[in-house]
Amino acid sequence: MNEIHCRLEARWTSITLEEGRLEFELFNLGDASLADFRLSYTSLTRIEDASKCENATLLRRNANLHEMMPVDGKAIAPGKSWRFGVGGLTRPARHRTDGVSTAYITLADGSRHDIALGPFLPSDSPATFTPELVPEGELEFPVSILPWPKKFSAMGFGAPPVALFAQDGSSTDKIAALSEISELAARLFPAEAQPFSLCAVTGGRPIRFEENSDLAGEGYTLSFSVDEVKLASAGHAGTIYGLVTLVQMLMASHREPEKFSFPASGNIEDAPRYQWRGCHLDVSRQVYPLASVARFIDILAWNKLNVLHWHLTDDEGWRLEIKAYPELTEIGARRGPDEIMTAQLGTGARTTAGHYTQQEVRELVAKAKRINVDIMPEIDIPGHCTALLAALPDLTDGQEAPESYFSVQGYSNNSINPGLPQTFEFLEKVFSEVAQLFPFPYIHVGGDEVAPGAWLASPKAKDLMAKERLGGTPELQAYLLRRVKTMLSGMGKQLSGWDEVSHGGGVDPEGTLLMAWQKAELGPELAEQGYDVVMTPGQAYYLDMVQSEDWQEPGLNWAARKVPPKLTYEYEAAGEFPEPLSHKLKGIQGCIWSENLVSRELFNHMVFPRLSAIAESAWTPRDKKNWQRFAATCRRMPVL
Repeated sequence: MNEIHCRLEARWTSITLEEGRLEFELFNLGDASLADFRLSYTSLTRIEDASKCENATLLRRNANLHEMMPVDGKAIAPGKSWRFGVGGLTRPARHRTDGVSTAYITLADGSRHDIALGPFLPSDSPATFTPELVPEGELEFPVSILPWPKKFSAMGFGAPPVALFAQDGSSTDKIAALSEISELAARLFPAEAQPFSLCAVTGGRPIRFEENSDLAGEGYTLSFSVDEVKLASAGHAGTIYGLVTLVQMLMASHREPEKFSFPASGNIEDAPRYQWRGCHLDVSRQVYPLASVARFIDILAWNKLNVLHWHLTDDEGWRLEIKAYPELTEIGARRGPDEIMTAQLGTGARTTAGHYTQQEVRELVAKAKRINVDIMPEIDIPGHCTALLAALPDLTDGQEAPESYFSVQGYSNNSINPGLPQTFEFLEKVFSEVAQLFPFPYIHVGGDEVAPGAWLASPKAKDLMAKERLGGTPELQAYLLRRVKTMLSGMGKQLSGWDEVSHGGGVDPEGTLLMAWQKAELGPELAEQGYDVVMTPGQAYYLDMVQSEDWQEPGLNWAARKVPPKLTYEYEAAGEFPEPLSHKLKGIQGCIWSENLVSRELFNHMVFPRLSAIAESAWTPRDKKNWQRFAATCRRMPVL
């Protein structure tokens, strides 16, 4: 068999600021002619108007997947190429990740072959690179602590102890906490010396643990002397965070003694600014191995973040085992050219698959809780349900016209139908299993980005609208979510969702937590309606947004033209809320959407240090934040 060796190059040509064309060239680098083939590629810059394809025929488009062929079926001889162009696109390209994500060819015999990708570049201007966005910074004190504590007063510094150890007579729970944070440090920094010991160490210093019921639940105090370190807290969470502060200072002073020291005298008084300090992780678009999710939870704990918002389902994949519906993972967790779910961003000629079993989830939840991280699951409904409906087609109205509506991501008819009785039977069974797996009081139900006009071509939905006197898509969604809220209440859970949960009349605000993501102004608007609010504005806290306007910078720019680390650090969610509504602001949260995050390297580049910037904003009082100090310490934080 002749070797198939192809490479696809793509260029962007601007027509106006908001319009342009993609110019492609497919090179045959193999030793035989390439004939009777189809080219498939995935791209966030999608074709909307097929009539604007030149020298190519668009055979199909499914969301981000495009399948093309030469207009005349002409073969590509060895060493030759096929050029074609496409216009009529849904969005302009402004960055290198707006180009092709994956590509493969399908031959007449049905075989499929991944093809190499060249750089995606503009054809009419130089591709600029981003300069360093985080300065070297400047320390106020020679210590490394992130997030910075509420109060820090040191009167002297000295050589660090070899290790810190539990004072004789320490209680079992304190020794267990010390061991837990020692193991956390070893997992995150396996090449570095262990900072804690359970036994006395020559050249070490003891930690004397104390209980202080007057402290906040997650608060702690540290008192330093040359003979000991005293750690006082009201309970487990405060002990954990006091130990994290100690281990950060100690490891930095071992690693860079010319820059960092350890307090010989002084005090730290600390407690978090916000109750909710979270980060969202999308594992639907790109599924991450369980070990990577576990490491990410460790990173959250190191940053004193206390909630993982786990986005387990979306159009691209269903990632949680549900015993009542095994098809959800047998079908909905798999995508590729030979699967019911087509290839999408990050998927080429081979199937990608992955999900988390219920036993894996139980173990992960328990492990996270030991380091004071709670996990809130998200089952995204009623939109973003392509994977669900591919697995369970009986949850569709057979009389609803195909492609009667499209989501903003390009998926057709992707919302579960409130007009079908089986929809609620399904949701009852799914949420019942989810509630048993996750002890956290909230379950996130999505509620975002239901397409305008969803269900309006469904006779079953029309019947429901007439019966319940509902006025259209938003009111149909609100009807469904109100029933889900009642369902969750019966399971002892509260409803959380994105800000669109308030649309169409919304749900009862009592016991409902909403996340303001579309724009910052929505936070106080939701609070005015009675909802508790977590601020997650895309303009500051979405970690898939580009960090500069330079072409070579990866990421998206729909929420803002750029979200550099300094902007993320300096943004103040509380500034959006008038004083009478400030009690409704429960905290802040970063969001990691993974369409573009197809490698660990891209993940780390996009997420860090902006995740730590959010962590400091969530913990540190506003008047104690300092960009230069943050810049001097953030590079020492762990990455995935």
